[in-house]
Amino acid sequence: MAHKRFCVGIDVAQATLEVARSDRAGTWTVPHNEAGLRQLVARLRAWAPERVAVEATGGWEAPVVRALGEAQLPVAVVNPRQVRAFARAAGRLAKTDALDAQVLARFAQAMAPRLCPPRDPVRRELEALLRRRAQLVRMLAQERCRLRRAEAAVRADVEAHLAWLRRQVEALERRLRERLRLLCTVPGVGWLTALTLQVALPELEPLERRPLAALAGVAPLNCDSGRFRGRRRVWGGRAGERAALYMATVTAVRCNPVLKAFYKRLRQAGKEAKVALVACMRKLLTILRAMVRDGRPWEPAAHQGARRATRLLPRTGSEGGGGGSPLRRGGWCAGRKAEKEKGGPEGPPLGSAAPRRLRSRAGPARRSGSA
Repeated sequence: MAHKRFCVGIDVAQATLEVARSDRAGTWTVPHNEAGLRQLVARLRAWAPERVAVEATGGWEAPVVRALGEAQLPVAVVNPRQVRAFARAAGRLAKTDALDAQVLARFAQAMAPRLCPPRDPVRRELEALLRRRAQLVRMLAQERCRLRRAEAAVRADVEAHLAWLRRQVEALERRLRERLRLLCTVPGVGWLTALTLQVALPELEPLERRPLAALAGVAPLNCDSGRFRGRRRVWGGRAGERAALYMATVTAVRCNPVLKAFYKRLRQAGKEAKVALVACMRKLLTILRAMVRDGRPWEPAAHQGARRATRLLPRTGSEGGGGGSPLRRGGWCAGRKAEKEKGGPEGPPLGSAAPRRLRSRAGPARRSGSA
């Protein structure tokens, strides 16, 4: 008889860990401390589950994930919002620690979330240093705001704290810079962006470019229903990594020859500035992934786009509905410019956006037929 595969869900609280199996009713509770983690690892090794699901709970899950990873157990850290939506879809509206553990186990069984890649001690140390730097930078911003309205009696204390925070940030940055070589060869990518992507986005190398773009939150998402064609928008993903990628791209479109030319072509085709910038973010992420995968430094010739004009031309009526990425849907202005040069109907000036009604509701067949 074949062994039945099952998953385990662990609800993490400050004092306890609630454990449930997808093939059994009831839960098992252990204390959230070193002794409890040893009991948990021993029990899970005996069970040999297919997957162990843990919710991201602001850092409380980190010791659990680390202990399970060191024991070579398959652990996945899942988004609490997705798990709660799964519970509502299953008709479970009540919420307790025991119910949450059961929902996590069933979520892991049904959805098979991605397993966390093993993290070596060096990566964990860098992640802790990066997280600490972000905390210090936030405290610096808060103290600067307090300094503006501080009374004379406390001004010297705030200034001393600001000086101490600056020294701590500089010391952390010196420790973090030592490790970065490859990604910093890309014009526009600094050591902080490179470190953020390497530490907080360990899937940079193993994932393909499309899932990686979705994970970073730079993939355009559809919003279509029937004949309605909504605007594509980026949403979700990892906010910290997306913020670092955004700031690097803002610099890269000015100093990186590949991204500068790509951004210019999109703007000339009528893309809005933010749409073109997000497209450059995705291109930069793809370039960095290829560099990490191949272990090769920045080479501009290797990353020049092979498909240029084809992405900027409007689609004809034979190509069907108005789906696709925003890079393909935004060719309206480029097509109008071509018509104008050929003596066709007048269009909006280059760089302006298409009317909202035409952009969102009319398909390419109607646009090409009206030309």
